[in-house]
Amino acid sequence: MLADTDNPPTLFPPDAKLASLQGQWRVAHVKARQEKALARDLARSSVAYFLPMYEVRRTSRGRSWLATLPLFPGYVFFCGDENDRLGALKTSRVARIIDVPDQGRLIGELSAIRRLIESGMSVDPYPSLTTGKRCRVRSGPLRGVEGAVARRKGATRFVVEVSILGQGAAVEIAGDLLEPVD
Repeated sequence: MLADTDNPPTLFPPDAKLASLQGQWRVAHVKARQEKALARDLARSSVAYFLPMYEVRRTSRGRSWLATLPLFPGYVFFCGDENDRLGALKTSRVARIIDVPDQGRLIGELSAIRRLIESGMSVDPYPSLTTGKRCRVRSGPLRGVEGAVARRKGATRFVVEVSILGQGAAVEIAGDLLEPVD
């Protein structure tokens, strides 16, 4: 278990805008529990990446601690050229690299995920998406973000999807903050 100070940043370079990064976005499907290690390797090579993470409280043998886990276990998003792709493969942490045909869509989805994380709201993984009503947040820190409405554990959840993975992230939100998208 890494201390919080040992976790890599969610985005490298930390203050970058996803849409302004130069290169081709790709998805690294990593070997088991190698997400953070690959992120550190990419940062050392000055390769831009996005590794969305969330915090969860864990308890074992009467002790409780806060763990920072990848929101999409097994995946790291990175942006670069062919040399950066080859460099990622040479780390021996990557099982395969998924090319992204629709760069604009992925950037939009990752930007929405980043806004969820930076909103300060409690973010949970949402591993399998069900078809729900498309909506947009009308106000608050997520204003303008589009996603889907879902019900989970009796609460209204706002789900933002990363379509290339078929997974998403969800936050609990009041229904009156949402408006339908046509």
